[in-house]
Amino acid sequence: MAQTKKRGRPTDQRNAVLRNQASQVLWVGRIETTLEQAKATQRVVEKILTIAINTHSDTVKVEKEVINSKGVKVKKTVLQDGPQKLDARRKIMAKTYDLHEVKTKEETKRAFDKRTKHINHPLVEKIFNELAPRYAKRAKESGQGGGYTRVLKLGPRRGDNAEMAILELV
Repeated sequence: MAQTKKRGRPTDQRNAVLRNQASQVLWVGRIETTLEQAKATQRVVEKILTIAINTHSDTVKVEKEVINSKGVKVKKTVLQDGPQKLDARRKIMAKTYDLHEVKTKEETKRAFDKRTKHINHPLVEKIFNELAPRYAKRAKESGQGGGYTRVLKLGPRRGDNAEMAILELV
């Protein structure tokens, strides 16, 4: 009898694989893996996206004193994460790996550095700036939450006959 819940791995390895696959699905949009692994990863990804969607609009206006180029203190209004969004960011960072931006072939090093200068955690930024607003809008229009991912069965893998599947964002 196959162990579907443990998938033949120690706990730390199993959690690391889930964390890695969840990060890849959120970053790339799809992965190909075994059916059992896809179902387990789907649960993690759905929870991460739910946390982000529920808190992505929690921002607070804060006035800061900033020294400008002339050396004069100036008050500036800045948007910062609210307490719920900050907590959600920390939870998501605990459940995913920190992936890095990749420089495209056409992009110069200077342009890449300028584009990524203020991004400390690219995956978390992508989740809150792209995915959460998209799925929040989708939930508002369709009137339903959840269902952010889908599992497509591919058939058995050649060699060990494991059932393969694609896990992708909807």
